[in-house]
Amino acid sequence: MDTPAVPETPAAAAEVFGDRLAAAERYVALLAGPGHEQGVIGPRELPRLWDRHVLNSAAVGEVLPSDATVVDVGSGAGLPGVPLALARPDLTITLLEPMARRVAWLERVVDELGLTVTVVRGRAEEREARRRCGESDVVTARAVAPIGRLATWTLPLVRPGGILAAMKGASAASEVERDRKEIRAAGGDDPRVVRCGVGDAATTVVLVSRSERRGPSPGSGRRARGRKDRARD
Repeated sequence: MDTPAVPETPAAAAEVFGDRLAAAERYVALLAGPGHEQGVIGPRELPRLWDRHVLNSAAVGEVLPSDATVVDVGSGAGLPGVPLALARPDLTITLLEPMARRVAWLERVVDELGLTVTVVRGRAEEREARRRCGESDVVTARAVAPIGRLATWTLPLVRPGGILAAMKGASAASEVERDRKEIRAAGGDDPRVVRCGVGDAATTVVLVSRSERRGPSPGSGRRARGRKDRARD
């Protein structure tokens, strides 16, 4: 099998990652090589690793507070958690991922890039994962679930007054309107839809603040549903 070409580093990457640019380039090389081989990133995504994935993920940092604790739910290939860790070294980041092979991948990335990042195996809706992660200032998620279900799963990981920052596509506004009642039932305030980044690396983010109201308990019915579709290694 031919080794996929590593995409050329765009000029914008130096501004985003600063003195951690070399680490960001190494991350892209890992995604294009072993990440592709292990199936954590699809072959069609390789030419657009920088704009669509790495710079796109780092852009979420524009709306995150300084020195925040962050849990990246369903981290998968490490998106957006790893680019955030590289672009925002002030953040304290935990990568939460249920699949063993992806956890092994994330541990390799963290080790090779020399990141001070914690990797936890589990799902946001599980009591043990919530215990290990604790309540954070921010939860991030990328392509995990519809916003209503995502809020139900993740807001218990957010401290009151903290935020869920969910990366979404062009239909974010309509998704928010559809799921508004579910978001509030989960303990979220009215969500905001914002744009982060510029050009091809821009992304849409739905921000949901956790209110003082209590959402569903960790043993709610959502968790049972989540067990049925749990990925098997």
